[in-house]
Amino acid sequence: MAKKKIIVGNWKMNPPTLEEAERLFSGIVGLTSKVKKTEIVICPPFVYLARLQKLSRKISLGAQDDFYETTGPFTGEISAEMLYNLGIKYVILGHSERRSLGESNADINKKIKASLSVGLRPIVCVGEKERDEKHGYFNVVKEQIKECLVGVNKNLISEIIFAYEPVWALSTTANRHDATSSDSNEMTIFIRKILSDISSPKIAGSVSIIYGGSVTEKDARDFLENGGVSGLLPGRASLNTEKFAEIISIAEHSS
Repeated sequence: MAKKKIIVGNWKMNPPTLEEAERLFSGIVGLTSKVKKTEIVICPPFVYLARLQKLSRKISLGAQDDFYETTGPFTGEISAEMLYNLGIKYVILGHSERRSLGESNADINKKIKASLSVGLRPIVCVGEKERDEKHGYFNVVKEQIKECLVGVNKNLISEIIFAYEPVWALSTTANRHDATSSDSNEMTIFIRKILSDISSPKIAGSVSIIYGGSVTEKDARDFLENGGVSGLLPGRASLNTEKFAEIISIAEHSS
């Protein structure tokens, strides 16, 4: 049986009200009711998780971050265990926007371990800020992966979803330029090689890798069919019901 494709909508710090969040979520639920071959995950702000959890069991919910301690004097933090106990299944870790605020590979490593220990499935973002002619960007991604997986049980690596997120292609990056499916495919092959060296070819082959460089409904099919990935991580496009539903439909019917 073929592995399901996975489409993860990262809402970031949107929308501003619970009413809008419910309307957006319900709209997605209504437009994707017949989807069977694609795992749909919505990652809204923390404050909406509990309410959205009650609106649909078909769409999985994920958090946009968590913390590596279980309890304690950590004002403003939310633990992986709290999320799991709420019924959350996924958590995005290491997003470039978190890294830009100072989050290190060591921090992400601790969060991965904490998430796996309670049963959350981490979606770990990796990707370079720029591409140089000497291909140094491969070393950037290699370092991210190796440092983020230090001490992680090799048998649990297959539970991690890796999201290739080239920062230079993000809509929020100054002087951005589009990534191609060839860029994605090249990096996907490289990521599997690194994972194979860390664990085993079998484990590396079973890992899900998705693409997250400001993908839209216009290039979704190309990335899914030619980019070497089994899913996508849309940001802005996930805040538009019709566009996000179209991306999901493309995933559902792509080869």
